[in-house]
Amino acid sequence: MTTDLHKHDPVHSADGADGLAAAEGLAALDGLVAHTAVDGIPALYAPASGKEITAGLFFRVGRADETLATAGITHLVEHLALHRLGLSDLHYNGATANAYTLFLVTGREDEVVEYLNGVCAGLRDLPMQRLETEKEILRTEAAGRGGGPQQQMPLWRYGAQSYGLSSYSELGTWGLTPDQVRSWAETRFTRDNAVLWITSDRIPDGLDLTLPAGSRFPAPAATSALPATPAYISGGDGHVVLTSVLRRSTAASVFADVLGRALFQDLRQEGGYSYSAEADYSPRDADFATLTAYADALPQKQDAVVGGFVDTLARLRAGRIEQAELDSARGKLLKMFDAPDLGAATLPSYALSLLLGHPVLSPEQHKAELNAVTTQDLREVAGEAWENALLQVPGRGVDWAGLTLAPQRSTTTVTGTRHQSLEDENVTLVVGDEGVSLLTPGGPITVRYDACAAMTTRPDGSRALTGHDGFSVNVEPTLFRGVTPDRIAAIDAAVPRQATVPMPAREPDRIPRPRERASAPASGGGRSTWGWTAALWLVGLLAVVWGLLCAVITADEASAAAPEWDAVAGVWIMELPLVFATWKVFAARRTRRRS
Repeated sequence: MTTDLHKHDPVHSADGADGLAAAEGLAALDGLVAHTAVDGIPALYAPASGKEITAGLFFRVGRADETLATAGITHLVEHLALHRLGLSDLHYNGATANAYTLFLVTGREDEVVEYLNGVCAGLRDLPMQRLETEKEILRTEAAGRGGGPQQQMPLWRYGAQSYGLSSYSELGTWGLTPDQVRSWAETRFTRDNAVLWITSDRIPDGLDLTLPAGSRFPAPAATSALPATPAYISGGDGHVVLTSVLRRSTAASVFADVLGRALFQDLRQEGGYSYSAEADYSPRDADFATLTAYADALPQKQDAVVGGFVDTLARLRAGRIEQAELDSARGKLLKMFDAPDLGAATLPSYALSLLLGHPVLSPEQHKAELNAVTTQDLREVAGEAWENALLQVPGRGVDWAGLTLAPQRSTTTVTGTRHQSLEDENVTLVVGDEGVSLLTPGGPITVRYDACAAMTTRPDGSRALTGHDGFSVNVEPTLFRGVTPDRIAAIDAAVPRQATVPMPAREPDRIPRPRERASAPASGGGRSTWGWTAALWLVGLLAVVWGLLCAVITADEASAAAPEWDAVAGVWIMELPLVFATWKVFAARRTRRRS
């Protein structure tokens, strides 16, 4: 198949700028994938066997483009755009990822045209009367979605922003307004921020993908919540997870396969510690990818799995990689190029590379790079993977392996009014002009107002602040002394408005109340009060009875011809602990009454 940017039906023709944008970086694909532009949208197409065709419309916008306060806005646009399509036997879907949104369809040519036209029509005029209903649908969807063992890894690496937002719920489904959603669609779902691909030998007739002009947004810059790597965190039993950030390269993709095979061999086949042991390589943006490795374990085997996991990585970093391991991984990847309908099979990958601005390689170029990978290349990637690693282990430290515990507390505190916890006398909330701090025996947790990713608000006065670094402080007026409405108003005035997320009122029984403290049981005649009263009287009675006995013994010995003063001293020494205990009980009781 030849590529011709000019010989197309007028509805598909592109002006010079759009045509060049579609062709940029794709010349190497001539004869495999054709490219043009449809209504200003770069389009790739290649034929596939079968009667049905598949099409995908990518937009360069996703979860990582949002803020914590607006999280879910892209997903909302996707749902609203698909609403008008209604019930259908057509196989279609929408998906919102970190760096892109995809509308996907498979069907006859006329069905694909109808779907794509409907998506773009929906994006041009979102059915805002459906907004609250779609918000509720998204919250229901999230409630039934399992997070998986690696759910918290993005939060710990990136914080409550950029690629870390995938660890959080979609807070925007509570407070987003129609104007916010409409503006997001108008600026992000544009013809200049999209790429189309179709498994066909031509662009179908009748397409109307008219969208507003805009700009191509680069993938979001990555943030960091880790002051040092390699680092580790504690996770749930049964799972060991590693993530790392690698420069995108053919060698890095080969290394992921080598690592997965090595973990499977070491932890399952030889050690018998794990059932699943695998690794994955996934592009994050134009220049970097995410390496994820995983192994499961029974509770009694977790130490062995952690040790084996670390040992496998150490072996690869040391360069102890057999040529056979490389050849096996390389052979697996080379087989992809023997697939039938290769052009159609690679369309999604090429379209995503074009969308993200990553260089596009022809099959010949890719195979040449695969064949050029050496064991030394893999050793260098292994070193990079370890240097940027974040390891989640089941509740135990791995400092012995050279990893640093990820920050568990903040390094700074704010000054302001202090409010003691009603549940724990060792915990204090500080509300200041610059932020809020929770002072705990383990260290402070601070959220500064100018670094607040989101603050949820409740009509009962509750405020939950989350910082860009992922640390959170909950301000519950019912759980701290002196958190008056004016203190809450001061917080509200200091947090940026765009970071505020109003939440619905809670049922009265859902508003937290102080739990009884061991050092401060509730008064009012409950079981705790009777227990303390009984203890007080029992200890006091014992002290009095023993004191009387000591007095009688002392008098008897004093009247004796040869008094045994050692015995007298002994019984009085036994009285002293009872006197001391009685004093402590009365003192504690008075303190509880004051509180």
